[in-house]
Amino acid sequence: MPEAGIDWRHVDAHCVVVVKPAGLPSVPGRADGLQDCLALRVQQAVADALVVHRLDMATSGLMLFARGLPAQRALSRAFEQRHVHKRYVALVAGLPEADAGEITLPLIADWPNRPRQKVDEALGKPSLTRWRVLARDAGAGRARVALEPLTGRSHQLRVHLAAIGHPIVGDALYGCGGPPAAPRLMLHACELGFAHPATAEPMRFEDPAPF
Repeated sequence: MPEAGIDWRHVDAHCVVVVKPAGLPSVPGRADGLQDCLALRVQQAVADALVVHRLDMATSGLMLFARGLPAQRALSRAFEQRHVHKRYVALVAGLPEADAGEITLPLIADWPNRPRQKVDEALGKPSLTRWRVLARDAGAGRARVALEPLTGRSHQLRVHLAAIGHPIVGDALYGCGGPPAAPRLMLHACELGFAHPATAEPMRFEDPAPF
């Protein structure tokens, strides 16, 4: 088994699944202090591991790496064609009235305020998020929701939830101007399903949210 210090969930000749901790970049950042990242840590143990997708630095959860270019091409194509199942759990501010719904607001980079993204009905890229309430905490004024992004835009879940009036708890970027109400962003990638890049065998992984 590769080195300790990483939460390994699966390693074979074609792909790797690990759990990314909150606060660690998926890939190296441009700013000082952001060179350490999950990709480099995985590559120290599995030299041919290649990035297929990313999670926001503040988000924790399951992340998939390919081993070698053929596997990377196959898995990247699966993401592009929406053949990868992704589910997240989040704590959101407020109590949604409905039990479930879809958010279809188009998104674009907010260039003067990078890395923020924003809703733009005219120029934004089509974006779709499905959500479902798992539990409501009236006392705390929060709800636990399951989120399924059908598209993979930057900060999609964070912008979509904030846009409907239920920002994710602990979100310093989209938390409606107030201070984060938690020590971290309460967003966790808890399910990941895909076809194995070499055998097409269905692969499915789960990791419970740590909050």
